[in-house]
Amino acid sequence: MTDEDRERWDRRYAAQGLGDGEPSAALVELAPWLPRRGRALDLAGGRGENARWLDAQGLAVTLTDLSEVALDLARRLFERSGASIERRRVDLEREPLPPGPWELVLCCSYLQRELVPAVAAALAPGGRFVWIHPTTTNLQRHPRPGSRFLLEPGEAERLVRAAGLRPCWSQEAWVGRGDDARFLARVIAERPPEPSRGRRRSRRSIEGTGPTCDGA
Repeated sequence: MTDEDRERWDRRYAAQGLGDGEPSAALVELAPWLPRRGRALDLAGGRGENARWLDAQGLAVTLTDLSEVALDLARRLFERSGASIERRRVDLEREPLPPGPWELVLCCSYLQRELVPAVAAALAPGGRFVWIHPTTTNLQRHPRPGSRFLLEPGEAERLVRAAGLRPCWSQEAWVGRGDDARFLARVIAERPPEPSRGRRRSRRSIEGTGPTCDGA
């Protein structure tokens, strides 16, 4: 990402300030599918609202973002709530992901298609990738973001399958109420567990994971 882009995001976060600290409702609805233990990586997580919520679920969370302003706002949010969350400034277009393995990777409202194979490689066996992003159907009600920043219908599931992940659950629908509703693709995909040797292993390879993943 260019320096101009980084500065633009810094200005945007500075104007927004700390906010109310509430996580995305589109993520909270997916709580039954998420692990309750292990390491979680929040990609381009901004001010840290979702990261703080994941920490409260029992995960050891690392928050990444390009913006130093966003990460400082996240620090203030975490201090206020007593959360212990690692913060890292990462330009995901130029730098690799923080090293895994990760039991959970979250990507909410950030689109970088070529990142999906790297996410798949960074997951622990049985780890889950949660991707939440608007599709072009969102343009029916909202002119922004523009089409180049949106997924095509069905694209999120196609991309995770192409990366070797197994979709557990997916949905494309209006999420939210009234003018706040956005048409979101939400996909939960799992890195297949390693084949068992000797005794039969549980299908839940990550402790605390919710419903089993039966995607083909």
